[in-house]
Amino acid sequence: MLATRPLLKKAAEKAATSTAKAFSAREAPNAIPAEKTTTESLMPWEGWFSSFLKDKMGDKYDRVRRIVQFLPDDTHNLHQTPNPSTKIPLTEDGKHVAQFRYPSPGSQAPVDLPKEDVGTRYEDPYNTAHFPRDNTRRNRDPAFPDPDTERLRLALLPDDDPRVIEAKERFDEGPKSSPGNKGMFATGKSDFDPEGLRATMSANHDALNQALDSSEPDHLPAPDWLDRQDEIVKWHEDRDLPVPMGGTGWGTVSREGRIAKW
Repeated sequence: MLATRPLLKKAAEKAATSTAKAFSAREAPNAIPAEKTTTESLMPWEGWFSSFLKDKMGDKYDRVRRIVQFLPDDTHNLHQTPNPSTKIPLTEDGKHVAQFRYPSPGSQAPVDLPKEDVGTRYEDPYNTAHFPRDNTRRNRDPAFPDPDTERLRLALLPDDDPRVIEAKERFDEGPKSSPGNKGMFATGKSDFDPEGLRATMSANHDALNQALDSSEPDHLPAPDWLDRQDEIVKWHEDRDLPVPMGGTGWGTVSREGRIAKW
């Protein structure tokens, strides 16, 4: 059996450089995809009826075909899967064409799947947790609203009110939902994730907030007219006009756009 394996592999390599062929179950493990799509028809009998009618009807065939046939000029002849030999022109001069599965997938280079955020928890392709960096949902927890807003609201209330004192104590305690199991699972202590954010059972609010802080956007948006603000101010002052708030121009309609078209 081992002696025949090189022979099967050699036969498969030879088949890959030639026309397409069917592989047996024995040859399949060593089969190599063909570098080029076959140009030979796999259905040589196709078109025999239309050829027969065209031979008998002559010039009348095309006129009758356009009457009785649905989409007579369809490029793929109404086939759901295009024929590999069908060339679709991409340019009017016909120099650039496209073919179905050409070049063949077997002749393409392997897919390069780059790793994300090398050196972080997301370098592991199996770590698909979204909550450690999903800042869009950070303040949507009705049980624990935005801490900064809540802190400002409590600071405006009277300090000697018992209800305010109780509310501040609850705020200082933080969310009372599950603090996480600290890496303790049914199979014992797990130390594969020191942060505890790999599994939701071990996740806790402190580690989650630290992860969200690290992915919080730290840039401030700036208007497009920021670099030409001096030019805008000078233009209005030279014409004795009030200086507007920012630079105008967006949303204006050109003269041609205001002309009614009947």
